[in-house]
Amino acid sequence: MAINTDKNVYTVVFAAVMVIVVGSLLAFMASGLKSRIQENERFEKQQNILYAMGVNENPDEGSVAFVPTDKVEAEFSKYIKEQIVVKGGEVTENPEAYLIDMKKQLANYKKGETPELPVFIGEKDGKKSYIIPMYGKGLWDAIWGYIALDEKMVVQGVFFDHKGETPGLGANINQRYFMDDFSGESILDGTRYAGINVAKGNNDPLNEDKDDNEVDAIAGATITGNGIAAMIKESIDLYKDYLQTISAE
Repeated sequence: MAINTDKNVYTVVFAAVMVIVVGSLLAFMASGLKSRIQENERFEKQQNILYAMGVNENPDEGSVAFVPTDKVEAEFSKYIKEQIVVKGGEVTENPEAYLIDMKKQLANYKKGETPELPVFIGEKDGKKSYIIPMYGKGLWDAIWGYIALDEKMVVQGVFFDHKGETPGLGANINQRYFMDDFSGESILDGTRYAGINVAKGNNDPLNEDKDDNEVDAIAGATITGNGIAAMIKESIDLYKDYLQTISAE
């Protein structure tokens, strides 16, 4: 007997079967690729941490080139000398501190719980860096990154990225011309932990003044820039007790 494909019941049954089949295929693929996805996430975090402390393969002044995935684990072990977790007043070693989810830790902090705060202590060319992760909110969605500091609280480098900022505007927070401006800036204003403001019209477009706690904003991306400044300040506030122990050494 021929199936009457003109009836509504056929359409409903066909759609239901397709949903089940496609859903099953997607679930199977996700399960099969889970380990590869997790591996890529580990590599990406290692690349970003290394980039913030100046370990990269940038070929020129304008490009952003990470350590390749086939080299990143070895480079991470070479340059990151120690991984620690700060929780309350306690500091413990954790060789996988880079896997800690900062979004979750910030959520815990806002609920009144004590967060676990990872710190990566790196060394390049005889100079030590303290790299801390950051997580915040841009114009449309999440922004995140890493900031590398020396013992005097001077920025050695940063890395920023985003989930959905406006292309050509806020999305450019991960471009060299913006990130490079942070190098050499201090997060201190005297003895106060001030952070770094992303300022529109700060009268220092070449970023020659490294004592003003400011970098020039991206044109047309004021809210994203404000989000970067807020993210840095919030992260510094979270880590301030630990950072004070470094600067006091």
